[in-house]
Amino acid sequence: MFEFNRNSLINGFVEQSKEILRENLVGVYLHGSSVMGCFNPQKSDIDLIIVVDRPLTDPVKRAYMEMTVGYNAMGPAKGIEMSIVLREVCKPFVYPTPYELHFSAGHLDWYREDPDDYIRRMNGVDKDLAAHFTIINKRGRCLYGAPIEDVFAEVPSSDYMDSIWFDVEEAAEEITEYPMYLTLNLARVLAYKKEGLVLSKKEGGDWALEHLPVEYRPLIADALREYSESAEIVYDDALAGRYAEYAIGELKQ
Repeated sequence: MFEFNRNSLINGFVEQSKEILRENLVGVYLHGSSVMGCFNPQKSDIDLIIVVDRPLTDPVKRAYMEMTVGYNAMGPAKGIEMSIVLREVCKPFVYPTPYELHFSAGHLDWYREDPDDYIRRMNGVDKDLAAHFTIINKRGRCLYGAPIEDVFAEVPSSDYMDSIWFDVEEAAEEITEYPMYLTLNLARVLAYKKEGLVLSKKEGGDWALEHLPVEYRPLIADALREYSESAEIVYDDALAGRYAEYAIGELKQ
């Protein structure tokens, strides 16, 4: 039975990136739960940003996707999430941020069914990159290549806030479908708005237990248990709805 080894996977991914991208590769950067002390193989993915100097040709994109899909199959439950971006959009920072290629486990079927279509269409702009770059600047790790401070400019707070707001703005309608994810994401967005803190989901939940109204603590504690311990939770939908409305109201002020 295969046993997931995070360090081995990351090291292999970096070495293959060097072979495929060669002199075009500026660096490979790790962000997300892997650098924020809350990685859970059952709930977390491996988050990577790859920076290149020049646009990629379709054959290079195909080779890179084949490599990524292979490592995704060896990864944690949620797999790998990666984006390839040009250095010129990192410093000075461009928002919304263009990307050359993106992959997450949710796109696996599309790639398998029609890789040519995937490679042709999987590019554009992604508001989430502002949040990813912020975490790289504050807490990320350079796995290979140029130092973070040489590649990434500081992300303006207005762009970061817009990026994380984009991720939670429909929370009142969606929280009963994604209770753990949205409970903790709303918490960390509130922590940034109120105190300027850049936190992981777990850290956002811990902050919320201390700073948000007592009424919501059972919901937040349940979300933390599911995220950290993979516990099976039956959520109080009514409480989750009230929490989402409260958090959105605070964020809109």
